[in-house]
Amino acid sequence: MILDDDPIVISYLKEYILQIPLLNLLATQQSPIEALALLETLDIQLIFMDIGMPELNGIDMARLLHANKGDAAPRIVFITGFDRFAVESYQVNALDYLVKPVTFEGLLAAAHKARRYFESLSHQPVSSGTYRLNDFILLKVEHDIVRVYLKDILYIESYKDYVMVYTTMDGKVIKALTTLKSIGEKLPPNSFMRVHRSFIVSLDKIETIHHHTIHINKAMIPVTEQYRAEFKDFIAQWL
Repeated sequence: MILDDDPIVISYLKEYILQIPLLNLLATQQSPIEALALLETLDIQLIFMDIGMPELNGIDMARLLHANKGDAAPRIVFITGFDRFAVESYQVNALDYLVKPVTFEGLLAAAHKARRYFESLSHQPVSSGTYRLNDFILLKVEHDIVRVYLKDILYIESYKDYVMVYTTMDGKVIKALTTLKSIGEKLPPNSFMRVHRSFIVSLDKIETIHHHTIHINKAMIPVTEQYRAEFKDFIAQWL
């Protein structure tokens, strides 16, 4: 779907998309409200979406789609006349961010990025050495989408507009452009728990607990008042 309140932008994006075989254009819309209704009837995987629209801006629409559909929501490539929304776009897990006037090469690169993303979702196990879809998460790292296996995560720390994912892979730390809340929604609650406004821990990586402090690897992570009751209930299951 193309969603932009400017018919001229829709026109040239449509011309580009029709030249890219891996894309199948199902709809164009100038109204975000009408687009929301249309999305209930069409199986849309990808939306090329403007941000500055009068009825509902693209950032808020992305949040609304995620709230309504969760992981089943279409992925979004933002198309805007300004670069100042880049951080916000990644906070709502946008697949890509293109600044107008969009070139054919830029759109083609975004299309290939979308294809790689959807191919990663269709990854199916063929032997005991492969992984199911829910064994990993995908993170935006600079200009790439990176797959991180859940079994490799020690803990996650928020840092300004980023999260730092600490792993078992020779101490590797992955800096991803997202929020702790957003990444927390992707993690299985039986394996990960938020214990601090700035920390999510992998429950099976906890080594020791001293008073209200968790020890994982060499890190000491406090369990703050807001999260203590839930963490205490988790511990009680194993005592």
